[in-house]
Amino acid sequence: MQYDFLKHFPKRMKSVGLYAILIQNSIQKTTWKQYGFLKPDEQINMVFALLLYIMEQSLKEEHCTMDEIGAYIDTINMQHFKKSMNYDECKQLGDFIVNVILSNEGRAMYFEGFDFEQNASQKMHISYVANRIVYIDQEFKRTSYYLTDDGYNLLLSTLEIENNMKLTIHEMIFQMHLEKQSYDKAVDEIKNVFNLLRVQLQKIQEAMGKIRRNALSYSVKDYETILLENLDTIGDTKQKFQNYREMVKSRATELEEKNINVKQLSPQEDDKLNHLRQIEAYLNRTIDEHQKILNSHFDLKSLYTRELEQLSKLSMIRRFPLRAKLYDQVLEHPQALKHLDYFLRPLFNQDGEKIYNLNKAFQLQRIARKKGEADSFETLDFDQELWQKEKECRQKKKLKQYENSLRCLLEYTFKTGEITLREIGRQVLEEDRALETDGEQPDHISKIDQEQRKNHASETSGESPKCVSETDVEPPEDQERMLERLIPNVEIFKEIMVELIKNREIDMDALRKERSEYIQDRPEEFQLNDMLLELAKENAPFRSMKKLEVYRMKQKDMEEPVVFCGVKGEDGSVKTIRCSNVLLRITRLDIQAQSGE
Repeated sequence: MQYDFLKHFPKRMKSVGLYAILIQNSIQKTTWKQYGFLKPDEQINMVFALLLYIMEQSLKEEHCTMDEIGAYIDTINMQHFKKSMNYDECKQLGDFIVNVILSNEGRAMYFEGFDFEQNASQKMHISYVANRIVYIDQEFKRTSYYLTDDGYNLLLSTLEIENNMKLTIHEMIFQMHLEKQSYDKAVDEIKNVFNLLRVQLQKIQEAMGKIRRNALSYSVKDYETILLENLDTIGDTKQKFQNYREMVKSRATELEEKNINVKQLSPQEDDKLNHLRQIEAYLNRTIDEHQKILNSHFDLKSLYTRELEQLSKLSMIRRFPLRAKLYDQVLEHPQALKHLDYFLRPLFNQDGEKIYNLNKAFQLQRIARKKGEADSFETLDFDQELWQKEKECRQKKKLKQYENSLRCLLEYTFKTGEITLREIGRQVLEEDRALETDGEQPDHISKIDQEQRKNHASETSGESPKCVSETDVEPPEDQERMLERLIPNVEIFKEIMVELIKNREIDMDALRKERSEYIQDRPEEFQLNDMLLELAKENAPFRSMKKLEVYRMKQKDMEEPVVFCGVKGEDGSVKTIRCSNVLLRITRLDIQAQSGE
């Protein structure tokens, strides 16, 4: 499904339908006017007041007959609504609400919710109240009403949880789903947690906007409320979610390694892996949102304090008429012009002249800390340009190892069109032994190398040779063991195989089209698609590659995994690789298509 957030959509629509059907049944009835309820607001208030009474009677397991409903409506009408109704009319109103609005005159009520997974509408039955026969004093037969599950869900959804409890409750539910490994439900809960944090951040931003416009319009009670909510949100939430992220990341890594090294994941395990990745992404966003709330919390405090201080200073400002206090005084005493700077200085926000303070003279003077820190700095000799060049050289050398390993895999696959990793390992071992005795390169590899050297010579003919540093120069490939070309180190080979297995089918025409539509620099890190395009561009035999397919092969009983011995690790240690068998298949372009191009 393309939009995962549309899953369980009918369940959401069931909650919406509880309100929609109730309002639809109520607002279309003119019977309300007979009892003095003219506004829709009063009608809905009356319906929910009666629903709460039925719920209370149901919870206490007491009878809720029409006589008791009439007495209840008569009581709240006299105390609150004050409509001109007697007891009989109140009883008739109760019968109208229960049997017409809530029960739809005995007809079944349905609400359609669209199921995006099934691509069809789904009818959902809605029922607010039900009834049963009871006997009063074991003689009188009466009908007693009680709430159904839909009625309970409707009323419980109207009373919201306190804001300081919402985050804690959703976090507890999220933790419970993680422990039960119900990752699909955990995704929904972590989305709710993220939404609560986003709402809290928006509250802070709106409060800061109000304070900037007019700090007096933002009451101290509102400021206290949002500060307490921030403290409840900040708490130890960040550390908890960081622990959750580490746990989710470890579980996702276990499933990925199981998919690569042990056996192919089942559809259920594949769904779990996708859900774990979604949870990890939302946890990262949640931690970022938490940090934004923390920063905004301190910004809000400083902003509110500063605005109130500025407002308090306004009361100290004295206002006076400019003509009477300035112009007229200057005309009467022209010698006052030499002191005019004292009058104009506050207009330009200049500080007054400093005077000698005797109180400061007798206080203990301490050396400023900044000055001491500045004296303790030590000048270090660091050539950033040289360091950057060395870093680029190391990166190029590592990319060259990726390129050689991927080229080696393609060369063996091009030889037959389809080959397994086990067969590649066997051929590598044989060719290394032959190389040690004869010093010759295999035929299929020597042809590709010769073709590559011809292309390189033709491209560089007539041009000045490029300057290459010593670290860029690779030893001739005919002097390098095939195992070292195929597996420069364990980490590089593992990353290449993981990317190949993840992509499964790679369409070269689609990659070329995608590159032609976007202009971008060549990445400094390993990117499988970009490196395949570069290899196809630099090597003539690879240009005929139309599609590359990589599949994990099912391990048969008593079959050993593929083993590569004497492989170097990134730290220089010698290791042995055991991995599952993989099938590589290359589809080439037709000869006519090649000639046409």
